[in-house]
Amino acid sequence: MDIETFEQVREAVRRFTRERLVPLERQIEEEGRIPQEVIDEMGQLGLFGLNISERYGGLGLTVREEVEVVTELTWAAAAFRSIISMNIGAGVQGLIIDGTPDQKQQWLPRIASGEIIAAFALTEPDSGSDSAALTTKAVRDGDTYIINGTKRWVTNAPLAGLITVMARTNPDKQAGHEGISAFLVPTDTPGITIGAKEHKMGQFGSELADVFFDDVRVEAANLLGGTEGRGFKTAMKAVTRNRLNIAAVCVGQARRILHEALAFAVERKQFGKRIAEFQLIQAMLADSETDLYAAEAMLKDAAQAYDDGQEVARKASCCKLFASEMVGRLADRAVQVHGGAGYMRDSAVERLYRDVRAFRIYGGTTQIQQLIIARDMLREATA
Repeated sequence: MDIETFEQVREAVRRFTRERLVPLERQIEEEGRIPQEVIDEMGQLGLFGLNISERYGGLGLTVREEVEVVTELTWAAAAFRSIISMNIGAGVQGLIIDGTPDQKQQWLPRIASGEIIAAFALTEPDSGSDSAALTTKAVRDGDTYIINGTKRWVTNAPLAGLITVMARTNPDKQAGHEGISAFLVPTDTPGITIGAKEHKMGQFGSELADVFFDDVRVEAANLLGGTEGRGFKTAMKAVTRNRLNIAAVCVGQARRILHEALAFAVERKQFGKRIAEFQLIQAMLADSETDLYAAEAMLKDAAQAYDDGQEVARKASCCKLFASEMVGRLADRAVQVHGGAGYMRDSAVERLYRDVRAFRIYGGTTQIQQLIIARDMLREATA
């Protein structure tokens, strides 16, 4: 996309976010859902197909362009990004990376338009950070596979039309990732049950639920990539880009948080002057600006490296780790700057404080990122 066209896209998202989405934040918080008309408008803007090729109806953005658009979108409540998260993230990246031509043609145009909301099912009741320990099984039966198992906390499950499901296809490999395959499973397939919507600490407009598979029969053509045993590797490739996307969400939310803190500090008066004039308040604002600048710089560098074809798994983990911890620090300081007002439910920073806590958990916890980074460093040092 040429620079002028991209700037038009970014500006359109910026206006839509601030003029349309921000005013809806309290309604989304109270109702726990995003209105269908807003979802339709997001589809019209192309938000469901940011990184899907133009060949399939998407915008075909590079990673550097994608993260810039995501930071604009996440000036508003994170729940708005959540509705598109799987269409541009883990729910579809595996299909983009390793899908067969027929699979891409069948699904990507409808995903890019927003007609189909995607979901990604990896986590299970006894398989979280140790994702290779999953027990959901897919047994070959002629030209079909029969899937049985339970998936936990599947983002967008109550809305999804297609779920990428990780299941074990090799009974001789009951541990590790070698026997895991990925399947494209329409949610109207008999045997699928979507559980009750979960009640969370924050991001109330983001819907997630458990998904139960009871003798779910899918065509062999729905095996992602057409080859057994590649599912986990496909997922991990998709996760790298997804971690950069999550880092972008953290940057976008951090910009909003700092805006709220600064605006309050300038307006609020105590002891006869604006609290922004107090040096200890200034220290919190300065630390927040420095944290945010560091995260922005890391994200731009890693996104450009990805676009340049470099191996960026370590950088992606660094970005996700730092940005998710960074936005948590900013949210905490913003509540402190607001004082008692920041603890009230009608305060934007109170909601943001709750919303951003999840970023240190999903997409791989902070501790998992630390392990990934350190192991890669040690592998390089001892090679």
